[in-house]
Amino acid sequence: MGNRTVRIAFFLCGLAAFLNLYATQGILRELAVTFNVSAERAGQGVSVTTLAVAIIAPFVGRLSARFERRKVISFAAVAAALPVIWSAHATSFSSFLAARFAAGVLMPFVFAISVAYTGELFGRDEAMEVNALFVAGTTLGGFAGRFVTNSLTSFADWRHALDVIAWLCVATGVVIYTCLPASRANAARFNNDDAKETSKWTLLKSGPLLASFLVGACVLASQVATFTFIGLRLVEAPFNFNTVQIGAIYAVFLVAVVVTPLAGRVARYRGPRTTALAAVVLALLGALLTLSDSVSVILLGLALGSTAVFVEQASANSFISQMSGAARSTAIGIYLSFYYFGGSLGAMLPVTAWKAWGWAGCVAFVVAAQMVVGVLVFLFWRSRSLGGSAKLIFGEATHGR
Repeated sequence: MGNRTVRIAFFLCGLAAFLNLYATQGILRELAVTFNVSAERAGQGVSVTTLAVAIIAPFVGRLSARFERRKVISFAAVAAALPVIWSAHATSFSSFLAARFAAGVLMPFVFAISVAYTGELFGRDEAMEVNALFVAGTTLGGFAGRFVTNSLTSFADWRHALDVIAWLCVATGVVIYTCLPASRANAARFNNDDAKETSKWTLLKSGPLLASFLVGACVLASQVATFTFIGLRLVEAPFNFNTVQIGAIYAVFLVAVVVTPLAGRVARYRGPRTTALAAVVLALLGALLTLSDSVSVILLGLALGSTAVFVEQASANSFISQMSGAARSTAIGIYLSFYYFGGSLGAMLPVTAWKAWGWAGCVAFVVAAQMVVGVLVFLFWRSRSLGGSAKLIFGEATHGR
């Protein structure tokens, strides 16, 4: 199987991971009307999904260790269609939330296993590029899920829109199985993991990794806060956006589809620390631009901010994969737990700020989260962490397999 086909497969893994995750983020008004709840409460359809990811992610490595990587990833991608259909035909808001929670349970089996698998198939430097390609796939998946749902909702019921998302989940999972190479020695890996469980948890207590987990939480908190509440801002005067226009704003994610793989190439030579710090500056600039009353300036700010977040995510994936060695699956799982717990907070914490200060309060939350990212990366992602001190802790595993 050619290297290009494998890279395409990992791009599709990223797409599958995010295709359903934020599909309901742009139809909060429609959900509010259907289930007779407030638009802010309808946003729980996003936060409950990310909460499920946070709960299950640390256990993904152990739960899937006995099984072949390709089968786990493709099966989870296809199975995601079931809770999507459930949520599409839910008769109550509690049932809808339960379906969204179930969707979140499946997502880490695509994300965490895909990132861990890149570390197994590629050397450290090449894995940086493939991780960036994977994150570009998540970018397209996040856009496609929102855009398809909003576009179809504009002339059909939102329930039918989610039915289409379900079919896209099935199709993507099938293509992934066709393109992704089969992994080897799963039983041996499971037995090896049993023997090394204690040492893995010892490795994960390192300062750089813990800082990376907190980086993930802050990164997604800023992203979810931005794109949950910007829709609520733009439906109000003087903008008065309709459902299609709200869905169209997620086209700013397409900038990241191009930029993130390029950033991956830069990170290959400059390292994840420099790349992530540059992304933090970009994210801060983007957040401040969204304070404008000009739609074009707001869209520019959203494009800069979303691109920065995906570059930060790709940098974190690469850094953790390098630092965790034999504990890679567990480390990525814990990172995902922090990442999506942060996403849940990003949907809930800014509610008070939104009610008190409107969009300015949400921007203040985003700026604070990104400042924390910058401080953690600057202090803990130093080059020496990948050198002498890391070798003493991780041994040769830091250089990949």
